Parts: sequence; structure tokens; C-alpha cells
Amino acid sequence: MWYYRMSYLQSRLKNLLKARVIQALEQSNFKSLFPLPIHRHHTASKTQNCTWQQHEDHFELQYANTVMHFDYVWLRDHCRSASCYNSKTHQRSLDTASVDLYIKPKTIHLDETTLFFTWPDGHVTRYDLDWLVKNSYEGQKQKVIQPRILWNAEIYQQAQIPSVDFQSFLETNEGLKMFLQNFLLYGIAFVENVPPTQEHTEKLAERISLIRETIYGRMWYFTSDFSRDDTAYTKLALDRHTDTTYFQEPCGIQVFHCLKHEGTGGRTLLVDGFYAAEKVLQKAPEEFELLSKVPLKHEYIENVGECHNHMIGVGPLLNIYPWNKELYLIRYNNYDRAVINTVPYDVVHRWYTAHRTLTVELRRPENELWVKLKPGKVLFIDNWRVLHGRESFTGYRQLCGCYLTRDDVLNTARLLGLQA
Repeated sequence: MWYYRMSYLQSRLKNLLKARVIQALEQSNFKSLFPLPIHRHHTASKTQNCTWQQHEDHFELQYANTVMHFDYVWLRDHCRSASCYNSKTHQRSLDTASVDLYIKPKTIHLDETTLFFTWPDGHVTRYDLDWLVKNSYEGQKQKVIQPRILWNAEIYQQAQIPSVDFQSFLETNEGLKMFLQNFLLYGIAFVENVPPTQEHTEKLAERISLIRETIYGRMWYFTSDFSRDDTAYTKLALDRHTDTTYFQEPCGIQVFHCLKHEGTGGRTLLVDGFYAAEKVLQKAPEEFELLSKVPLKHEYIENVGECHNHMIGVGPLLNIYPWNKELYLIRYNNYDRAVINTVPYDVVHRWYTAHRTLTVELRRPENELWVKLKPGKVLFIDNWRVLHGRESFTGYRQLCGCYLTRDDVLNTARLLGLQA
């Protein structure tokens, strides 16, 4: 009997000592050196399908069919209380550098659709569940930044997308919104009945954006007079390409208005680069990935009259958002691609193979949309998406146009309630 009693007391003493040691470690600085088992807390709202768990190094939330993970520093940094965030200016007031990198909430509780985090200093952060879904990494991963309709010639023609009238574009939000919706979905849009002058074209462009002044000036006005060291200033055919690939940030939108053409030919070629890239992704995903990772240089050099320029832009052919793999920019211009000296020898051949795959898709006849520009019809092109070119022409051909800042066009679209 004495033996069994001693064994019982030893067991009790052992468990008590173990509990005291764990408590001491939790209250000391040694807990970072000797991690403790995860403390899991689980609760569910009575009115919402919501569960959460408090892990040692992060907070896990399951809501709206999404499992999300939040770092505790992130949760403290994004607090929207009056002392941490200026809701009037939509700017953070909290000094992120002042947040303890090992901070953990003292308590967490859920009240209907709001989560409350109480921090060690007593500060309370509250989050609406829908806000967390919208702004979590997992939520953004499922979200498309800009909805699009990918097209080839047949798809675009069957859509029968109407042009917007000049007066409606200038004077009504409805006309402007319809134009921008077409532009965002397809990457091109037209305005009809524009007086064929540079002044009216400029007025049209300023309705949606600041005009981006470049080495070509603010508004450009050109004929085939060889006034610049660029093939565009000739009567030669131009293969499909995007413009200003030699800028570190290529121009976002290009505006074309043919003011006069006394001759033949000169049709404009349009190709949806994102449609072609999607085909590459479907057929050869490893080649798509290579084109999105290998950086290349594009270069523009000219020495004509007073124009002396040497521009270099660096970036991959395909640019994607890393969190959701959404393609947002294609930089494709065989004329202006510089010497490939940013790619190691054991990668360069695979890059050429991937480039050939993309080029084949871009050059498929069924992907080519041909448009005859004429006085009064202004074309807007998303230069980050749609490639353009032209067939050779005869006679006198006069064009004007400009580049627009992409940020301002998207800003105008958002102010009209469009997703951009």
C-alpha cells in the first residue's frame, strides 16, 4: 500500500513541476527559444458560418468559404481605430515601426460579424469579417484586379461593340462610362464623329486622363517624313508590337486619329496580346512562366536633327501579379529589343523557344483584327495589352495622337463605378 501511495504522490509532483516550468517559460524571454505547443481556441458565430483558431504565430480564420491566415503584426498594423487610421484622408496614422514584432493579442472574441483583438497595452482593434476576406492574401488571390474579355478577330466582331459619339463622350457620364467599360474589357475602344483636328483629339484625350509628355512631345503629329529615327515615320508595314517598351514603365494608353489619307493601304492591325498569352499558358505553362520571369532590355537610340535620345527599359515580356498570376502587361517589340545579355546561356535557348511559341500565337491570322482608320474615328489602345501594327501605304497620310497616363484613365473609370 505504501508503495502505491508513493508512486501516486511522485506522479502528482511530476505533473505539478511540469506545469510550473511551462508557466515560468511562458512568462520569460525563453519562450522564443523554446516554442510551446500551439494554443488553439475555436469558436463559431451563431449567425455566421465562421470559425477561428489562435495559433502561436498567427491567427487563422475560416469564413465565406475562405481559409485565411493573418500575422499578428499585420492585424495590429491594419487597425482602423481613430488613433491608428485617419478615415478622412484614408491614411495610416500608426507608426508601423513602433509595433512589437512579437506582439500577440491578449484576448480575441467574435461579436456577430465583428472580431475584436485586445492587445497587451489594452488597445482594441476591431475587424469586420467581410473586410478581412476582401483584404486577406487568400481573398486577393481569388480576386481579379481587372475583368477582361479575351478576343480574337471573330470574338470581337461578333460582340458588335458600339463606338461612342464624340458629344456623348465629352458631355455625359453615361457615354464616358460606356466607352471606358468597352476599353477595360477589350483593351480597345472607338469614338466617332470627332472633328479631324489635333485640337479636338487633344480635348478628347483630356476628358479621361492627363496626357503623358514623352520624347515625342505632348501631342504628336506625323507623316511619313522620316523626321524621327523610327519606322513609324515611314510608309513601310509595321509588324505587331507594343509601344515604348524602352521606357522603364511603358506608356499605358495610345490614342490614334487619322486626319487625312490620300492613297491606298495603311490599315491598322490590332491583336489581343493577353488572348495569345493565355493560349501559351494553356499549351505550355512552363514557357509562360519563363516569359514572365526572364528580364530583357529594350532600347531606343536616335540622333536626328535636335533629337538625341538613348532610352532603355528592362522587364520581362509578360508581367504578372505574383499573388494571383494575373497578367497585367505585355512588353513585345521585336524592333526595339536590345542585345540579350541579361539571360545566362543555359536559359537563353529555352527563352527563344518560349518567345517563338508566343510569336506563333500573336501571328495567327484568326487573331488579327484589321481596322481602317479614317478622319473622325479615334482609336484608344491599351498599350499594356493590345499590340498594334499597320500595312504599308501609298500617298499622303497624316496622323495625330498622344499617350495617356494609365493611372489617370483607371482613376476616371473607378470614379464612375467601374472595376479597374
